[in-house]
Amino acid sequence: MNEVFTVAQLRPARDGMTISRNAQMGSENSITYFALGKGTSISQERYDTTSIYIGADGKGTFLIGTDATNKDLVKGDLLVIPGGTLCGVQSDTRAIYTEIIIKQEAIMNNLVKAGEVMKLKDLISYEEGSISNLDVASTDTMKFVLMAFDKGTGLTPHRAPGNAIIFALDGKATINYEGRDHVISAGENFRFEKDGLHSVTADEQFKMALLLVIE
Repeated sequence: MNEVFTVAQLRPARDGMTISRNAQMGSENSITYFALGKGTSISQERYDTTSIYIGADGKGTFLIGTDATNKDLVKGDLLVIPGGTLCGVQSDTRAIYTEIIIKQEAIMNNLVKAGEVMKLKDLISYEEGSISNLDVASTDTMKFVLMAFDKGTGLTPHRAPGNAIIFALDGKATINYEGRDHVISAGENFRFEKDGLHSVTADEQFKMALLLVIE
């Protein structure tokens, strides 16, 4: 899918239903889009490894730990759950989010507090005339990175070493992918295929998260 999209468009919620869709990013890490309709839930369960949740639309209430502590996840939020921790989710209206299950030990940034909901865009700052980078989580086969572009800055054309998804968090930019321009704004997504030639130019100050799977 080499067009601008939103997870909510790709996997809309249906009342009374819980729907999941594999993002088809590779086999070493599990990346899934979830859509919980009104009044639905997923029972508490635990994964052996760290899982990451990125809010896309609506509100999901995550039930964490043996005491089922409630944490609400909305668009642009990040929630990291350590391996071995009970976690479920419920929605009174609808909840759409991306789940990333990291299948090996990950290096996590110290700014990220496990079990706490954080605004992704607030973890990184704009720097005058510059591009900022912050690694959120990384393994041998996956990187989840935040980037902040001052207006007019950008990445020159290059080829991705793996499949990748952009999560636009703030502002607006132009992505050129294989010779075509695509304007992306906060709340939208874009997917690169491995070896796809692309560049990013910030039309205004722009923040994004990049999920890169290297296999």
